[in-house]
Amino acid sequence: MRRSIRGLAACAALAAGAAHATVAVHDATGRTVTLAHPAARIVALSPHAVELLYAAGAGARVVAAVDYSDFPPEAARLPRVGGVMGFSLEALVRQRPDLVVAWRDGLGVRDEARLRALGIPLYISRPLKLDDVAVEIAALGRLAGSAATADAAAARYRARLAGLRRRYAGRVPVSVFYQVSAAPIFTVSDTSFVGQMVESCGGRNVFGKLPLPAPQVSVETVLAARPQVMLANDAATLAAWSRWKTLPAVAAGTRYVLPGDLVGRPGPRLVDGMGAVCAALEKARGRLGLTPR
Repeated sequence: MRRSIRGLAACAALAAGAAHATVAVHDATGRTVTLAHPAARIVALSPHAVELLYAAGAGARVVAAVDYSDFPPEAARLPRVGGVMGFSLEALVRQRPDLVVAWRDGLGVRDEARLRALGIPLYISRPLKLDDVAVEIAALGRLAGSAATADAAAARYRARLAGLRRRYAGRVPVSVFYQVSAAPIFTVSDTSFVGQMVESCGGRNVFGKLPLPAPQVSVETVLAARPQVMLANDAATLAAWSRWKTLPAVAAGTRYVLPGDLVGRPGPRLVDGMGAVCAALEKARGRLGLTPR
């Protein structure tokens, strides 16, 4: 099996089209990714990576993905090589990729070592900040030979992001709790892109100063923080807080469900997710009787 995998990987490395200039970019780890020619067969190992590649103009070059890769709609038809937290090396190599785009938090050390041992070029994505999305779109466009399209998409994203930041600058701050999961309770800090959305929309994340991007918290710490606004990606998660009638967000009716894919996937649609966050906080200000400065 190992020989067959290495043989397929070698074939992938030798399958080259017309000569192109070498392309090189830095990935999220700071490692330089160098290709002898733009990638023609790309495997994406996370849904957000698929979205980044399509935005970069490389959609036609994506030959396989993982479960839940459903945007844009045509991505749903791509062959699957596994899930977000694991993949089949054999299935991946059968696709003869000349580039693999993986999510840092979903790629185990062992799997990374196996890919590198096979000589398959690997770009590791980890957009933690809102601005990182544009950086990665541009980088992937260079690797795929679609730099002009990617640069234009990155510029549009940056412009929309800047527009939202200007629009909501100076809003009356409200304290916010964003809940990622219910059991255990995970939230976000200001080092995450969701935390930066809240901040850019004029919110004060009650767990913003915690060091991890997605820290675990307790019911007691949430109650002690007394958020004026509570956000989550599903109604059931928010409804569970109804028993605490004196919690400000419960008392004021300022609990809001957000579109999970737009807020949770660090791709080009994050700017739409940020719009939803800002709209929720603006609605909350109205219910709380807070007027603009």
